[in-house]
Amino acid sequence: MKNVIATDKAPAAIGPYSQAIEVNGMVYTSGIIPVDPATGEIPEGAAAQADRVFKSMTALLESAGTSMKNVVKTTVFIKNMDDFAAINEVYAKYFPEPFPARSCIEVARIPKDVLLEAEAIATK
Repeated sequence: MKNVIATDKAPAAIGPYSQAIEVNGMVYTSGIIPVDPATGEIPEGAAAQADRVFKSMTALLESAGTSMKNVVKTTVFIKNMDDFAAINEVYAKYFPEPFPARSCIEVARIPKDVLLEAEAIATK
């Protein structure tokens, strides 16, 4: 059985998808972009955008009854691989060791022309 996970502490879906789905004790988030859910604003710069993404991810996972420490896999899509180090620095502040498995891919374009988008899979 699928359970829809939603919170107003992460950006609302901008299309026909759920913020996250829980099934069989696993939580799968959709891609999260750096939109402040309270204001709709997008911060400037890769580090600030990464911080906003992972704050939203934290809130979304907590609303599902889990946390960043239970994340087993992430995928991070970045607009420019030159931002890799700045994003890594922020990423390391949100995920405790042992770090989750991760893919990081440079992409041509992300919704709202932001600099990154990230998704996660976590256990409950």
